[in-house]
Amino acid sequence: MASYFCPCPRGMEAALAEELLEIAAASSTMKVHNQVPGGVHCSGDITDSYRINLHSRIASRVLMRMAHQSYKTENDIYDLTLAQPWEDWFTFDHTIRVDVTAVKSPLKSLEFTTLKIKDAICDRFRDQFSKRPSVDTREPDMRIVGFLDSHNFTIYLDTSGEALFKRGWREETGDAPLRENLAAGMLRVSGWKPGTVLFDPMCGSGTILIEAAQMVQGIPPGARRRFAFEAFNSFEPGPWQAMKNAIKPNPLPSEPTIFGSDISGDMVAMTRHNLKVAGIMFDVPLKQIEAQEVKPPTEQPGILLTNPPYGERIGVRGDTTIPADEMSVQFYSALGTTLKQRFAGWTVFLFTADLSLPKLLRLKEARKTPFFNGALECRLFRFDMVAGYNRREEAKPKPE
Repeated sequence: MASYFCPCPRGMEAALAEELLEIAAASSTMKVHNQVPGGVHCSGDITDSYRINLHSRIASRVLMRMAHQSYKTENDIYDLTLAQPWEDWFTFDHTIRVDVTAVKSPLKSLEFTTLKIKDAICDRFRDQFSKRPSVDTREPDMRIVGFLDSHNFTIYLDTSGEALFKRGWREETGDAPLRENLAAGMLRVSGWKPGTVLFDPMCGSGTILIEAAQMVQGIPPGARRRFAFEAFNSFEPGPWQAMKNAIKPNPLPSEPTIFGSDISGDMVAMTRHNLKVAGIMFDVPLKQIEAQEVKPPTEQPGILLTNPPYGERIGVRGDTTIPADEMSVQFYSALGTTLKQRFAGWTVFLFTADLSLPKLLRLKEARKTPFFNGALECRLFRFDMVAGYNRREEAKPKPE
């Protein structure tokens, strides 16, 4: 059995653990262990790494632990890395890349530590075969990941290759596109399930809509891409093919339940294109309209989930003579009014780095969940748009 670590965007650990438990239900060997900041530990046989890579929407990677030990100097790290049977997993013809992250490590230089790990791997191959792997930092065949805390060093072999949020469908993006695994995590945290109405009124390049649509259609996130484990010496194509053959698409919905809109016609066209490339075979109605002008796409209330633009992106068709801050205040004030007047019964989720958003909307959040988009601290704000909200607001005495 191997130990795995599945990193994820910070704040998504509980959602990832829940998802991994669902994936483990199809395996007799996979076990989910503890959550730590930035990821979840689990274990299983090598085919369980195939399973997680294929089905996890929230994990960033699936890292297989090679060794774990205390250290004092870079030489300890070199010795532990040198002792690992790298040749069991790949050959000197494969290219490699080494990445190191650290929390409270006493070592002075992560670059030097990275170099020591690379030297140890290359020296092991050179000692045995008189040849060594080449380094390729852009598109390596194999990624080796080191993690240091104040006392211990763990070295992993990455089974994923490119990060798992790269689903294989994205050809076009807007400005600062939302990562797919973050969008999937927000869908899970919001409580959205296939069949529930979903509306993204600021859909950008369509990431939230596509993640939801693939869930509705039963397309696993890893169905359209390749993984590093396919190049392992021990790769078993039979179980992998069987896993992919077991994918059963869901029946296509007869009525639309996923809807999107954006102020930009270019973004709407991009979303339409991306839905097609992602293999979505049912209708996802899209409109070009300003967010503060939208109306509910169905009579039945649902979930509104969006990543609002900020700063200059708000002014795509705005008045360039108005400063960005003033434009933001006007935009969010109008959006808050629209939500109160038109979206009674809906649950609204807004994901933003602007922590003053509820104040700008003039709404009280029911919940706020902290997440990180890379290094950027964000919040997923939830607003329950109860019927009669607007009437209560109008009934309040106005200041003289």
